[in-house]
Amino acid sequence: MRIQNGQSVYGPQNASKASSSPEEGQISFAETLARVQQGVQFTNHAQKRLEKRNIALNDDGIARLAQAVDKAEKRGGKESLVLMDDIAFLVNVKERLVITAVDQDHRGEGVFTQIDSVVFADPSEQINPDNQGTSKEIKA
Repeated sequence: MRIQNGQSVYGPQNASKASSSPEEGQISFAETLARVQQGVQFTNHAQKRLEKRNIALNDDGIARLAQAVDKAEKRGGKESLVLMDDIAFLVNVKERLVITAVDQDHRGEGVFTQIDSVVFADPSEQINPDNQGTSKEIKA
């Protein structure tokens, strides 16, 4: 995770500084920009909700969420509800910004308004069957 414009950015961590002519082993500015844009950002509100609800996203979870946002973007989604495991993420697709996250224990009435699409995140079984992408800590 890194901070960009006051927001936590999840995605590729090895973006290097751009140069006018990349040397061997370095990536160009266009490649760097493409890598950064593939990640997702979380609002302060979303970060607080994840922390308060003891929801942790590992790298696989972040990748699955980013892929779901890609799907929504390809279909013209603007404000999407991304369903991943037992967690719902409300996402501004254009900004790739997670607005909030809700788990099954905190969904209230279970009504989401002002969304134009729902995306089911692909299962993580294809990557690692034991690594679900999200986890909840249980505090005693």
